[in-house]
Amino acid sequence: MPNFLLELGTEELPASFVASSAQQWQRLVPATLAEESLTNDSINVYATPRRLAVLVKGLPVQQLDREEEVKGPPASSAFKDGKPTKAAEGFAKKQGVEIDALEVRATDKGDFVFVLKKIPGRMTADILTELVPQWINKLEGKRFMRWADGDLKFPRPIRWMVALLDDTVLPITLVSGSDTVKSDRISQGHRVLYTPPTPQKGETGGVSIPQAEDYVECLRAACVEVDRTQRKNQIKAQVEAAATKQGGYADITEDLLEEVTDLVEWPNAVVGKFDDEFLILPPEVITTIIVTNQRYFPILKSPNYPELLPYFITISNGDPAKAAIIAAGNERVVRARLADGQFFYKADLVKPLEDYLPKLATVTFQEDLGTVRAKVDRLCKIASLIATQLQITGEQQAYIARAALLCKADLVTQMVYELPEMQGIMGQKYALASGESEEVATAIFEHYLPKGAGDNLPQTLTGQVVGIADKLDTLVSIFGLGMLPTGSSDPFALRRAANAITNIIWAAQLPINLHQLLAEVVAEFTAARPETPAELLEQLYEFFLQRIRTLLQEEKNVDYDLVNAVLGENDPEYTERALRDLLDARERALFLQQIRNNQTLDLIYETVNRSTRLAAQGDLDKVELEPKTAVKPDLFQKSSEQAFYDAVVQLVPQTLLSKQTRNYQQLVDSLTEIAPAVSSFFDGPESVLVMDPDPEIKRNRLNLLGLLRNHARVLADFGAIVKS
Repeated sequence: MPNFLLELGTEELPASFVASSAQQWQRLVPATLAEESLTNDSINVYATPRRLAVLVKGLPVQQLDREEEVKGPPASSAFKDGKPTKAAEGFAKKQGVEIDALEVRATDKGDFVFVLKKIPGRMTADILTELVPQWINKLEGKRFMRWADGDLKFPRPIRWMVALLDDTVLPITLVSGSDTVKSDRISQGHRVLYTPPTPQKGETGGVSIPQAEDYVECLRAACVEVDRTQRKNQIKAQVEAAATKQGGYADITEDLLEEVTDLVEWPNAVVGKFDDEFLILPPEVITTIIVTNQRYFPILKSPNYPELLPYFITISNGDPAKAAIIAAGNERVVRARLADGQFFYKADLVKPLEDYLPKLATVTFQEDLGTVRAKVDRLCKIASLIATQLQITGEQQAYIARAALLCKADLVTQMVYELPEMQGIMGQKYALASGESEEVATAIFEHYLPKGAGDNLPQTLTGQVVGIADKLDTLVSIFGLGMLPTGSSDPFALRRAANAITNIIWAAQLPINLHQLLAEVVAEFTAARPETPAELLEQLYEFFLQRIRTLLQEEKNVDYDLVNAVLGENDPEYTERALRDLLDARERALFLQQIRNNQTLDLIYETVNRSTRLAAQGDLDKVELEPKTAVKPDLFQKSSEQAFYDAVVQLVPQTLLSKQTRNYQQLVDSLTEIAPAVSSFFDGPESVLVMDPDPEIKRNRLNLLGLLRNHARVLADFGAIVKS
């Protein structure tokens, strides 16, 4: 069973493409091999900054022979009076068979001619020769480039290619204008650490790979670790060991570890030092410079506290013997960056944070929406609206107003101008240095949260209110300009903002009426911009419902039909209810999923769903719960009607209590108890014809069903639920 190796050698690739290309080949290579019926024992993809490789083990020598059934022309066209026509002869010739091989079979569309062809399996080597260019050309990424004078695109120029089927080189050529890369068995080792043997006559320098299966070991001998997982583990172990040697703990974030893994081929941890005087800087400033700007690992004094030691660890791709020189060069860079940070920090502290507010009027938020100062004014009004809804008064309200006013002030400080990642963080530091309360300072930092999926949410009430206000202003303002997200395009991160608002409300249990709040904010915006589209509010309602729907399905794992049953489908009353009380909408969705999982939902589904379908033919509104105002007992003709009515009367206090306490189990228990009475109404010996010829009796019976539907609607629209 032969093994196949493909290695594509390049100039240094962007780190983001190294991981991305490996992931793409991990999907693409197995899929294309399966399409060609080429089974295998294993497929391993390898990637470094200078190469992308795949090793396929246990391939067949050739495809298995297979049979393929081909449908031809209608039998009426292929044969006349039992003799083949030109249509039959042409079909047989095209398929490479004799006329005798044609069969006539009946189909749904009549009789047709078929032929069963035997297709011999092709040699694996021939198939791989065709697949390799496809694997290369189908790779996707940002900023592909052309080189030489050809049209072949890749993130960096391709310099060599290894293509081995066991020990045989497969003849593959990549052409880019006058630049040609032909397959060989010669790879390249590490740029610095590997010295190729002196080539013999007729040979070239490099790493000669005798057999495909020898690839990983041959490259390791040339100081290249092609196994990305091994390289990542080595880096992590080296960084931890280096930090321990300095008496500290390595601060290893997954994102940085992933990126550094794709920057080197043979990792070597090098420790650098910076002056103790820079430790007066906030730890976040130092780590931002070290991690974000330089891709180094900082060293902490303790694993759970951000205080730093004056060291950093860089992962070198160079000669370990030159570690001191490498460290000195990195130290010069870090020293210069930290000196700049120290200067900015001291300069920013010269005046209190509030004094930066006027400068916000010189910074544009968005061309048509004015300055950041104008945004702050809008944000303050929205925060006040939220505080009013939440009935926040006194000191807490003052904290919210102050934090809303100051939350963007750090944007015009020198530190944040130089390091935009520090927005909010420096606002918190400068607020405390200016004598602001801890509550206000924390809220300035928290109002930016969450910064992405999985990030922390604001924990203080002030941070939650100001954060919601900030995101709501952005949503309403950008929507007001007609700049709605389309497809994957969302330059203002509006989906993330709506998700964040919803998650903050859910996590903090904030009883915010989003339906009312959106209406108030849109009214303020429209008053300032009369040209605002009339449909703005409805667009925002629909947008939030889409985000709530997505969060319930993808993050809370609620089935799609149960989400529809809570949010409503073309049901204004239900959609409004969800936006008025997001906490209740979430609780009802989670409860529905729970009773589906434990099969309690099955006990009431048929009863409620059948009643709901019939009630739709009546005219009872969907909020009426009181049977004494909707039903006339004197029109009853059967005992089942009275029993149904009595059961609904007893249901009323249970439904109202469930609605008030959100204890929907009480409602479900009551609906379970009423099921026998409803079943007798439909199917028992005293069953009735709902659609009675007498319009009054018919209406009375439909109203009974409508009442049951309405009580169930306190939990969900059962008409949207799909039977399990």
